[in-house]
Amino acid sequence: MKFQFGFDGVKNTVLEPLKIQHTDADTPFLLSKHLHTIFSKLPTYQPIVVICVGTDRSTGDSLGPLVGSHLNRTTNLRNLHLFGTLDEPVHAMNLAETVDKIHNQFQNPFIVAIDACLGQVSSVGCIQVADGPLKPGAGVNKDLPPVGNIHVTGIVNVGGFMEYFVLQNTRLSLVMNMANIIGDALHSALRRTQSYTPNATAALKFE
Repeated sequence: MKFQFGFDGVKNTVLEPLKIQHTDADTPFLLSKHLHTIFSKLPTYQPIVVICVGTDRSTGDSLGPLVGSHLNRTTNLRNLHLFGTLDEPVHAMNLAETVDKIHNQFQNPFIVAIDACLGQVSSVGCIQVADGPLKPGAGVNKDLPPVGNIHVTGIVNVGGFMEYFVLQNTRLSLVMNMANIIGDALHSALRRTQSYTPNATAALKFE
């Protein structure tokens, strides 16, 4: 899929999905720039909601909650709409309920979904940004609702065999490093974006 957004002020330029190794020196800058380009093309009245999917009971699947806690701890964005932290994770048992809550609370939200995923050996450690909804649980055969206008995923380990075991035995160091990079990039991109309304309540949905 491709983003139909401008890039560096050039209109009607196709913004390709991003896939980049988290250890590359320019990854924080490129990831933040990519996300900011997406956010800056949204209407100023459209609320941006970040939903971090995962659980603190599995090392590999804790990427989302770690990103959420990182944002919750380090950001000073007044109107950050955040769901999913280590203290209050969004996981298989409450994902559908959380998505319903978001759509009931906000008018036409732009949802950024964040989750861990499994992939090929050569892709482990890569961070991806792509158009369209995240399909959480697909790698472990769970039937969960898709979520997100865009999704950010971190490839934390190798997929294809014994996925639950692989997620449980993923290195915490890798997951935390990726979570910090994603969290910092999101914070930087959101801070630079004028997508939030001055009044926090202006973006809420009233019946």
